Amino acid sequence: MTTLKPLSFLLLLLFLQVRLSALLEDNKIPPSLCTGHPGIPGSPGVHGSPGLPGRDGRDGRDSAPGEKGEKGDTGAPGETGERGLTGDKGDPGERGQKGEAGQCAVAPKSAFSAKVSEGRDLPLPAGHTVVFDKILLNQQGDYNPETGRFTCKVPGVYYFAVHATVYRTSLQFDLMKNGHVAASYFQFFGNWPKPASLSGGSLLHVVPGDQVWVQMALGEYNGIYSSTKTDSTFSGFLVYSDWKNSAVFA
Repeated sequence: MTTLKPLSFLLLLLFLQVRLSALLEDNKIPPSLCTGHPGIPGSPGVHGSPGLPGRDGRDGRDSAPGEKGEKGDTGAPGETGERGLTGDKGDPGERGQKGEAGQCAVAPKSAFSAKVSEGRDLPLPAGHTVVFDKILLNQQGDYNPETGRFTCKVPGVYYFAVHATVYRTSLQFDLMKNGHVAASYFQFFGNWPKPASLSGGSLLHVVPGDQVWVQMALGEYNGIYSSTKTDSTFSGFLVYSDWKNSAVFA
């Protein structure tokens, strides 16, 4: 009996030691069993590795639109780009409508010639128009055989010529333009047995409405004559026109 008590006491101590060791390992020692002084602060630990990315947050609510900003300055022009390639040729377009016929470019014309017919009442007093009443040429109708006057239709330069047979007395006549003497001609007759002749001509510039005629100049010099064998004629024709918009004269 005396030898068993020490053995039991040892076993009890061993159990308490094992239990205390277990409590120390589990850090579950009650404060009442072990209360020591605070230890010295330990050194900072090593930085840990970065954590995993967090989840996306919720979308915020839409706010009211802001005020419109001021217009910015114009930027500097950019450099010219390279020229592009030539495109493919397009398809032919539809044929257009036929245009109206244009005016034919015809050169203006004006010419006439007339003579004093046989048996005409001659001589004439001064200031009277010599009427060359027998038409030789007057296709445009610019000369009037009843009045003896040419009236211009085509503006330009004309040449007028007068050929007169002089008989019985001397002859002087004037080439008139709009009531003014353009040229004057004279032929003396010396009581010869045969007629003489008087011819004259002049270039005149006339415009539409202008008139040209032959007029007796002096009453005593009125020896103009006409017969079946000799004539007195008045002629005129256009040399060139003033029309600049004609295709012929452009």
